[in-house]
Amino acid sequence: MRFLWFRCDEIIPATAIAVGVLAICLGGLFLQHELSFEPDTERHCIMSAEAESNLEKYRAEGHSAFVLGYSGESGKVLVQDLNNMKVFKRVVLVGRREVALDPSFGPEFEQKVVDFEKLEDYRDVFQGMDVGFSCMGTTRAKSGTEGFVRVDHDYVLNAAQIAKEQGCKHFNFMSTMSADKNSSLLYARTKGQVEEALKVMHFDRLSIFRPAVLLCNREESRPGEAVARAFLKPVSYFFPTAITVPVEVVSHAMINNLVSPAKQPVEVYENKAIHQLSGISSGCGAKQSRSAESSKAK
Repeated sequence: MRFLWFRCDEIIPATAIAVGVLAICLGGLFLQHELSFEPDTERHCIMSAEAESNLEKYRAEGHSAFVLGYSGESGKVLVQDLNNMKVFKRVVLVGRREVALDPSFGPEFEQKVVDFEKLEDYRDVFQGMDVGFSCMGTTRAKSGTEGFVRVDHDYVLNAAQIAKEQGCKHFNFMSTMSADKNSSLLYARTKGQVEEALKVMHFDRLSIFRPAVLLCNREESRPGEAVARAFLKPVSYFFPTAITVPVEVVSHAMINNLVSPAKQPVEVYENKAIHQLSGISSGCGAKQSRSAESSKAK
């Protein structure tokens, strides 16, 4: 059977075989990531199991925080969780414009509009904030190369430096799974450079989160991401911790880590660790129950 100059009886079976081989290879790669060893699994699962009691202690200490990038998908979920859990006595949402907040938000939340190009003029915004969160980010498609670097690199580091000088002790940075200061890819290289710059600022505690592909329903239209989500949905079902993570999982992981005692000044959490820390993913499974029991026994 021919269609134009193609022989369908030859092309269709060959294409099916090629697709099958590709699917098997990808499945093997995803399975390898899913089964990869995370050395601190027990600690992460204990942290998530003890999060509720740690939160009560942390809340009683009366901390204050600021959030960069609170209008983005990850930031919105984080801020909503901070409100639901009543983590801080005061939360300052720092951005370029005000947005409509959920009516459920308490009086401890306030928005501060700043000009990130002249952030030195807004130093008082960070006064008294002992904790900082950065979920700030844009895309090269939206802002161009220079605009992307300005937002994801310059704005974040300028804010972190000012916050450090104003008394911030614990800075939480949302990076990416592929972060590498030497990467040939702009996104990964920029995130890696920010990580390294934050490390030499010497916060009392620096927590870096490296999530894989974030699963969320964006309000803005990004056709490429919509196609990627359609492909990744079955992948996340069969291999939940391999290459994807819902934004809700990242938010819970950040909070559970926040309220737990620090093991070391700089903490870097890869995607699997984020799942484990969250307490709402399958990252710990049966191991979480065993870890909780062992921690109680101690």
